[in-house]
Amino acid sequence: MNVQRLLPCLQWLREYRGATFASDFSAGLIVTIMLVPQSLAYALVAGLPPETGLYASILPLIAYAVFGTSRTLSVGPVAVASLMTAAAIGSQTLLPPLEAALWLALLCGAFLLLLGLLRLGFLANFLSHPVVSGFISASALLIALGQMRHLLGVAGGGDTLPTLLRSLGAEFGHSSGLTLLLGGLTLLFLLCTRHWLAALLRTAGLGAFAAGTITRVAPVAAVVITAWLAWYYRLDQHGVALLGAIPSGLPALTLPRFSSEAIGTLLPPAILIAVICYVESIAVARTLAARTRHKIDPDQELVALGACNVAAAMGGGFPVAGGFSRSAVSFDAGAMTPAAGLLAAIGMALATLYLGDALAWLPTATLAATIIVAVLPLVDLAMLRDTWRYSRSDFAAVALTITLTLFWGVELGVSCGVGVSLLLHLYKTSRPHIAEIGEVAGTRHFRNVARHQVVTHPAILALRVDESLYFANASYIEDSILQALRQREGIRHVVLMCSAVNAIDISALEVLEAINARLRQAQIGFHLSEVKGPVMDQLRRTDFLRHLNGRVFLSHHEAVSLLGGGQDRQ
Repeated sequence: MNVQRLLPCLQWLREYRGATFASDFSAGLIVTIMLVPQSLAYALVAGLPPETGLYASILPLIAYAVFGTSRTLSVGPVAVASLMTAAAIGSQTLLPPLEAALWLALLCGAFLLLLGLLRLGFLANFLSHPVVSGFISASALLIALGQMRHLLGVAGGGDTLPTLLRSLGAEFGHSSGLTLLLGGLTLLFLLCTRHWLAALLRTAGLGAFAAGTITRVAPVAAVVITAWLAWYYRLDQHGVALLGAIPSGLPALTLPRFSSEAIGTLLPPAILIAVICYVESIAVARTLAARTRHKIDPDQELVALGACNVAAAMGGGFPVAGGFSRSAVSFDAGAMTPAAGLLAAIGMALATLYLGDALAWLPTATLAATIIVAVLPLVDLAMLRDTWRYSRSDFAAVALTITLTLFWGVELGVSCGVGVSLLLHLYKTSRPHIAEIGEVAGTRHFRNVARHQVVTHPAILALRVDESLYFANASYIEDSILQALRQREGIRHVVLMCSAVNAIDISALEVLEAINARLRQAQIGFHLSEVKGPVMDQLRRTDFLRHLNGRVFLSHHEAVSLLGGGQDRQ
């Protein structure tokens, strides 16, 4: 086994210098400042004690620094995984919430590790981007709506749109005016700083880096100010809910106690969480790697993310993934290696040790406002418009995923999203584009007769299949050829142009043999043209070429020239 491939940290450690450390230190510090309120907030989304968010931001960062291939990806609690964790925990009654969360992280990590060791990272490509975007958008809406009860200072909850709306409607009359004022002002402050603060600072003469840094740490100002107000005015005595006491100290390394029933119950949602975490993480890693021209190894990223989730389980956390906002902040702050994540982990450990008393005064309305502002950019409703214009089948998949997630929950939404992604792939490839082609006059190029002015031969039916041939589309191709023959009289040769065929599986080969037999009975030649080398190698290992009622031509021009020689063209 290649040790350097399994431990990418060995490569960047050899190149590490003092200047690199300075950049990583500043990035790690900024990420730590941003990560403290985010971690607390996402723990609340997951329905867990706030300290678990801090715990989930320590060991996973260390694990990713050792096993990850991205120089700037920051791993920790994220919005969608936190919501899915809450749904999974709420759907079972076997274990206490915290122990169930540990099992989810452990199972999620084990599944990702298995995929990584088997080098199955390509499986993520079967999840279509529109479906993933639709699921994330719906989840973000559920998260934002779920935090409204903290802004209003009321009880309630729910994991679907109808239950959330009913809960808020029933409790609205019991809202706390002071909580709403505090949360509303915090929300307004965060929205203003996110959209306008950087531009105002640059207008005032501040550099782009400094302005961006101040903008990104603005949520910390909201945390500090509202916590001080709660402490100074004892707002808990006036109906404002506070975060409460947070245990000081680091958690003991442990694993959840073995339970076969827990594994059976939590494994399906853990697999779904793992898939979404990987898709989200690899997308972020590739986006940032494109800016720095570093290579991302998808299979090693599976191993890294799996190790991160196992580490989260050992450290008292819950499922984690690479977060876009944190990773972008780390990148913009100058992170050059995963050591920035190590330094952020140290910062989170120090926060866990020494900030518990101060964070106890933090209003939950502040964290709710932080979550809402963080997840709103994830809502991509423009995807509905774009898919409607471009592909109705993709639109149907997105709309179905959003609807199921909003009205029936995240587990059903993501399950159907995965299923719809696979079905879309099968549907599109099972009905490939098949074009009758002719020669563009004066050239050796062949194009679709329905789109171009071309020359054809009355005795030749020339068809181009724009897809590999496999079990799902073999019968469709056979039906298309036979239908085309029924619509044309006087055909003496059928030529199948295979320039877009990258593979022919055994089911498709059997169909080609059946087509060949039927055409032989009808005294019609069956020919192939422009067959790719690997496909030709496969065909040579069978009896198909020996029984072919025709020839295999190197080029389609050669086929038409020889088969149609002496005949009038149309």
